[in-house]
Amino acid sequence: MVFSRSVVAELSSTAGAVFTVLFSILFSVSLVRILGQAAVGTVDSAAVFAIVTLTALTTLPTLLALTLFIAVLMTVSRSYRDSEMVVWFASGQSLLAWIRPVLRFTAPMLLMIIALSLLITPWAHQQIAESKQRFAQRDDVSRVAAGRFIESAGVQRVFFVESVDLQGASVRNLFVSHRSQGREGVIVAGEGVIEVAPKGDRYLVLLNGRRYEGVPGQPQYRMLEFDRYAIRLDTPPDAPLAEMNALARPTRQLLREPTPVNRAELFWRIGMPTAAVVLALLAIPLGYVNPRVGRSANLIIAVLLFALYHNGMSITKAWVAQERLSFGVAVWAIHALALALVALLLLRRVYLQRWLPRGWPARREAAP
Repeated sequence: MVFSRSVVAELSSTAGAVFTVLFSILFSVSLVRILGQAAVGTVDSAAVFAIVTLTALTTLPTLLALTLFIAVLMTVSRSYRDSEMVVWFASGQSLLAWIRPVLRFTAPMLLMIIALSLLITPWAHQQIAESKQRFAQRDDVSRVAAGRFIESAGVQRVFFVESVDLQGASVRNLFVSHRSQGREGVIVAGEGVIEVAPKGDRYLVLLNGRRYEGVPGQPQYRMLEFDRYAIRLDTPPDAPLAEMNALARPTRQLLREPTPVNRAELFWRIGMPTAAVVLALLAIPLGYVNPRVGRSANLIIAVLLFALYHNGMSITKAWVAQERLSFGVAVWAIHALALALVALLLLRRVYLQRWLPRGWPARREAAP
């Protein structure tokens, strides 16, 4: 009982430190990536922090599973390195006695992973998709930021403005490069305003400007001066949102609509909690360290096994989506292979000193 409590306490402290480091790295990488998207105008700059937070939520199931794996691995390795395992084995206990405290520590984190995978992660994906789509469906001028070149939604125009007044729906010192029917043009105006037609269409009306138009590669260009020039904006502001993809669909909808893509996403949501438990058990035999040799080799093997397991789940998900593998087989096959590996490694550590019987090479050499 004392041993179980001490193991759970050490696992908790180790997991807290590991999770803090991993989450900090993940949050920093996501922040840099989304700031880059906001800089080029594909993400609303006002919603950067919200999108980064939601993105972190979508990766938490994998992050918690990795935290479990590393925490158990580091705790078992430290026990071997500090010779605590020698005392444990000398008292008549087995490595299998670690399974109970590890599962006890895994239980609350497993509940968190289940809630994240089945409920919170789909909601976060939905919020991210809706935010990006609402921003993409805003009219071109509303997406423009002062001092930056921004492509229109149809990628047919590029806007640049010196200043923007969204409250008054106007811009100043506007530059527009556009392409239509093989001809390219440039429009320069000192001022522009947004006007709404009776049918609801929006127009950017440019005032007091010039328009240059011609065919690339030909010297004939024409220049027009205008007092008022209207450009129809690409997307009306009340355009409906597109259908959500499988990542953003609630779990109950995936169950109601068992399409191949939905089954693949359901496999991933069910598989992540299962993978967390299997990884926690796999870390017990992988944590073996010879104090005289070091632990680098085991850590490298552990990282490779985690990568193989995670990539195997990704490949299986793709096969389910492509109908190359049935959902009924995929939902247990990859985890069964991992559990078989856990059983094999535990058998090796508990009952076998070597993979081959002692003296087997010598007897082989003595044979005629």
